[in-house]
Amino acid sequence: KSETEEEVVYRIVGDDEADIKQNLISVNSPIVRALIGKEVDDVAIVKTPAGDVEYEVLEVAYL
Repeated sequence: KSETEEEVVYRIVGDDEADIKQNLISVNSPIVRALIGKEVDDVAIVKTPAGDVEYEVLEVAYL
């Protein structure tokens, strides 16, 4: 997340595999929807109840 400079690795998975505690996020989650079409160094803004959160894309890997 950009605000804290904390680096987090998320794996995008199907709805049935999603587990945020293990950084497995659903393909239908707001974070993933904001990341669609983004590339390295792009910033995605995710709207949350607490306000907008910015995520900078540092790397994209296909497993």
